[in-house]
Amino acid sequence: MPAFIRPATTADEPALSRICLLTADAGVTWAFLLVDKHPEEREHEEVVGYCIGSLDTRVFEAAASERWWPPLRVQYGPLLESNRLAERPLKQADRTYIDTILNCAPASDAQIRFSPAHLHINVLPSHQSKGHGRQLIGRAMQYLKEKNIAGVWLQMDPRNVKAAGFYSRLGFGPVEGTSPSVVGITVKQWEEKWGELRNEPSH
Repeated sequence: MPAFIRPATTADEPALSRICLLTADAGVTWAFLLVDKHPEEREHEEVVGYCIGSLDTRVFEAAASERWWPPLRVQYGPLLESNRLAERPLKQADRTYIDTILNCAPASDAQIRFSPAHLHINVLPSHQSKGHGRQLIGRAMQYLKEKNIAGVWLQMDPRNVKAAGFYSRLGFGPVEGTSPSVVGITVKQWEEKWGELRNEPSH
């Protein structure tokens, strides 16, 4: 099943939101999309994955605290109130994600010492286990190299054994001074494992 990578634009926000809902992740300041059509056929494409992140996590956190979290807290916070009946009972996963919205902790100083940049990646099940995840992160690493960022980290659900194995195979490792859910990789480590990053067409 062919797939292609291209930079995201503001017009892609609905597609990013859809994948966030289907794969339980969010957050953007830069993004590369995995699409099922060649860029020349963009009118008929479907977005099937993404790699998104921020070059400066502290700036991202400040912007999110000001503009992104408040409306979400207003929208979802009341659902956790014991004296309010929801239209349908909340699942535990819903409660966990709402709690994250209400109490999102900033990145630790240890994470920032490793790198100011962080990323998230999600690929729909139809396009998983086909090498697209590595291609997406490779494109992100190329971008980070172009921006003179030495590495990147991400935080995952420690219960997601499949994801942990994926990141380990790519070369991500523990970040000193952080929880086991945080893993990172430097541009140098990526190139040692996967070869020199070059400005090549994304496909």
